[in-house]
Amino acid sequence: MKNFLQMGKRFFLFIAVNLLVMITLSILLGVVLHFFPQLGGRRGTEGWLGYMAVFSLVFGMGGAFISLALSRVMAKWMMGVQVVDPRTSDPELRELVRMVHGFAQRAGLPAMPEVGIYESPDVNAFATGPSKARSLVAVSTGLLHQMNRTETEGVIAHEVAHIANGDMVTMTLVQGVVNAFVIFLSRVLGFLAAQALSGNRSNDDRPSFGQSLLQMVFVILFEILFTLLGAIVVAWFSRTREFRADAGGMLLAGKAQMVGALRALQRIYDPRLASEGADSGFQSLKISGKSGGFMALFSTHPPLEERIAHLESLGR
Repeated sequence: MKNFLQMGKRFFLFIAVNLLVMITLSILLGVVLHFFPQLGGRRGTEGWLGYMAVFSLVFGMGGAFISLALSRVMAKWMMGVQVVDPRTSDPELRELVRMVHGFAQRAGLPAMPEVGIYESPDVNAFATGPSKARSLVAVSTGLLHQMNRTETEGVIAHEVAHIANGDMVTMTLVQGVVNAFVIFLSRVLGFLAAQALSGNRSNDDRPSFGQSLLQMVFVILFEILFTLLGAIVVAWFSRTREFRADAGGMLLAGKAQMVGALRALQRIYDPRLASEGADSGFQSLKISGKSGGFMALFSTHPPLEERIAHLESLGR
């Protein structure tokens, strides 16, 4: 269970919390519309579709922003992240805080991010939080043990660049739009499926409790399916933001540090080991996406070789 919760890091946390919030809101919406059908207009009419479109947009964006608001709390809970006191007596952790805060000041962040550390042999770091003023940069113990100072600077600069670029909010807006489509299509198809199975073809009558329950089940199933499909869209946007964060990290720490950090990941996780199953943690974290195949669609990070080539094509 612990290994499963560690998969996906920021992307897994965001998608999982977002799906839970969406399902909860959808159940609430289903109950409200069953007892107060006038709020949804008359079924089978353009008015009902219009109401559903508005509800979907409000609930979809609401679910995404609730997920964003909970992101720091969920990261600390699910990943076991321990926030580092800036006044810690541990010289290694004190240097980590100094490094994060130094890049944050250089990036012009309005407030210093919280700095956290979590136990994991995997070499990884992530940034999360609802805004530039309330962010968290978390680093694994594996990264601190296996990367030198220059390489660590590249990783930290990359994560701070995510915050400075507003990537958490950008990805939330993208997820919110995806959510709106997911909720709308799920409710329309759930309504049609429930009608087809129950044999009720009346659009004007108030649905029975059994039909409402059946519809809710279909809605949840469709939401899970469409959320997975929507994750492909979100993952594509995430990959584009990774290139931008690499460029931002280069401006903060230097080109040599960023390229060095990416090459260190290649060195630590030799692609040949992946085929032998020796770096399953690395692949599951999606620090480096695969170049091809169906699962590459769900990768939130481009392949390391593409990221390095992109950085080397940029100026100093």
